[in-house]
Amino acid sequence: MLNKQLQLKIEEGEHQRQDFKYAINDSKKIARSLAAFANTDGGSLLLGVKDNGKLVGVSSEEEFYMIEAAANMYCKPAVNFETFEWKSEGKSVLEIKVPKSVDKPHKATNKEGKFMVYVRVGDQNLLANKIILEFWKAQKKNRNHLLKLNKPEKFLLDYLSTNNSITYTRFHKQANISRFKAERILVSLLCMNIIKIHITEKQIYYTLSENPDLSEPKNFG
Repeated sequence: MLNKQLQLKIEEGEHQRQDFKYAINDSKKIARSLAAFANTDGGSLLLGVKDNGKLVGVSSEEEFYMIEAAANMYCKPAVNFETFEWKSEGKSVLEIKVPKSVDKPHKATNKEGKFMVYVRVGDQNLLANKIILEFWKAQKKNRNHLLKLNKPEKFLLDYLSTNNSITYTRFHKQANISRFKAERILVSLLCMNIIKIHITEKQIYYTLSENPDLSEPKNFG
């Protein structure tokens, strides 16, 4: 019998908080999804569902141990998760629920076996950059940030008022400041929710926030 609740979840497709996996043959690859969910907004991994949404089912016990290895051996620090087994049409789908973590950043191994930090962007797991990591550190310290409109800050805000976006490299070069100073300015403005960070496969760039305020930032926070 078709499980209507499961069908509704599958019909949502893959997105920021949901991923499909047909089967697990590599715990390291799964670890990247778990870490990315934990580092961003949390999410669910549906095992036994193809990318096109076709339900194929899994062997729950075997898949659980693979997930456990991914979360505890190939994520640093380990990622917390809960499991839920769905039954539909005589098949089992294992849902792995990962909460948004307060212990981020969680690292997972890349194809070369090096531990890296991933974030969830749409239906992809993408690498975080140093500015995101420094932004997270600043959030944990919970310090108040005061906007000082010195020449570099004024350049950045003026630039973004007439251009859609700017990259870290373009900012530090055109503002004629060091990479370190450019990084600190971007982190401060992120903390104040004056700018937003955007990650794609090709680049990371920054835009003005639609409604800048001084409350807790919401981007990858």
